[in-house]
This record gives sequence, C-alpha cells and structure tokens, in this order.
Amino acid sequence: MQTVEFSLKGEYIELTQLLKAVNIAQTGGHAKIIVEEGAVVRDGEVESRKRAKIRRGEEIKVDDEIIIKVI
Repeated sequence: MQTVEFSLKGEYIELTQLLKAVNIAQTGGHAKIIVEEGAVVRDGEVESRKRAKIRRGEEIKVDDEIIIKVI
C-alpha cells in the first residue's frame, strides 16, 4: 500500500481537488467518478460527497491501495 503526504496550504481542500493534486485523478470528471464508485474512504467511512472539505489530520484511502495523509 502506497502512502502519500499532502501538505495543506489553506483551511481545507475539496475531495475532488485533493485527488487531482496527488495525481490519483487526471481530471475533475475522473475524480468525481472515483468518489461515485465508493472507492474513497475518509477516516474509516466511505465518503460519497465529491466536494467534502478535507482538513489537516485526516486520512483518505483510495481503492485500498493508496493512503493520503493530509498534513
């Protein structure tokens, strides 16, 4: 399992923007599809909101293969 650390610049980042920022999704449309398929787990629960506000200290898991730690 690959772990990626993302350094947050502001207060939060929307989930689809985060997926694009760490190169998991190539486009916003691709990021939305990943979320709609239920492939994103936020702090242990499936996250279905495409524009969910992700903040420091949260952990996002994608397809049980990639973990994004927001710092």
